Amino acid sequence: MNRRAVLALLALGPAAAGPTAAAQPLAGGPDAMLPHRAAYVLTLERTREGSNIAAARGLMIFEVADACDGWATRQRFTLEITDRDGQQIETTSDYATLEARDGSRLRFSLVQRTNDAETKRVSGEARLAPDGSGLVTYVHPAAREAPLPRGTMLPMGHTVRALAAAARGERVLVAPLFDGTTDTGAQDTTTFILAVLPPERHPRFDSLSALPSARMRVAFFEGGQPQGGAAVADYEMSLRYWSNGVADDLTMEFGEFSLRGRLERLEELPRSC
Repeated sequence: MNRRAVLALLALGPAAAGPTAAAQPLAGGPDAMLPHRAAYVLTLERTREGSNIAAARGLMIFEVADACDGWATRQRFTLEITDRDGQQIETTSDYATLEARDGSRLRFSLVQRTNDAETKRVSGEARLAPDGSGLVTYVHPAAREAPLPRGTMLPMGHTVRALAAAARGERVLVAPLFDGTTDTGAQDTTTFILAVLPPERHPRFDSLSALPSARMRVAFFEGGQPQGGAAVADYEMSLRYWSNGVADDLTMEFGEFSLRGRLERLEELPRSC
C-alpha cells in the first residue's frame, strides 16, 4: 500500500526522546540525518463518500541506521481495516533498504502479507550514474532489468534534497524517485514545500525543540506519465520534516481513505562511524 509501509503490531512503552540538540540550519546535508527509530500510531482520518471502510488502525515503525558510507533503513507496517459488514483485513509489510550516501546505489527488499498470505515480494538492486540515470536489477517478483531516467533520486537522498530546497526558499521539487517498493521502476514525484518553520518547543520530544522544520506534501505518479492537467496522483503524503530527517504529522492519502500518523516514540540510535 504505502511506499513507507512497514508494520508489526508492537506494545509501545512510554515515549522516549534523545538529548536536546543545538539549533542548526534547516538544510544540514546528509550528515545531519539522525539515525533513529520512530513509532507512529495510525488512525483513520477520513473515508470517501460511499466507501465500504468502517474503521482502520495500525502501527508503523521506521528505523534508519548509520552504515558509514550509507544508510540502512527498515520500515514495518501493520494495518487492520474493518468494512461495513464487520469483516477485518490485516495487511503487514516489511521493507528494508541499504542506500549509498552518495546516491549511487540502493539494495531493497519488500514483503507484504494480507491475512497472513504473502501478496507481494519485491527485491533487487539499483545503480545510478552521477546524472541520476541508471539501471535496476530485480530478483523478485521476477529476474529482469529496467532503466531509470536521468535525475532519479533514492529515498534518503530525496529527503536531503527536499530539505535543501526548503532552505533555499523553493516551493516545488520535481524528480523521479526509486525506492524499490514496486517492480515498475521509478515513480514521478512532485514535492510541494508548504511552510518552513523556525524552532519551537515540541510538546513530547525535546530533541526536536531546537530544530527548524518544513511542512511538505508529496504526490506520487506512475513513471513517465504527464503530471499536468488532469493527472491524478497514485498516492499522496503530507508530513512535517525536521532538519534531522525525523518526520511527524503524517497524512497518507490512498484515494478511498486516508490515514493519520502520530509520532508516539522516538529513539536516537548510535552512529557507527
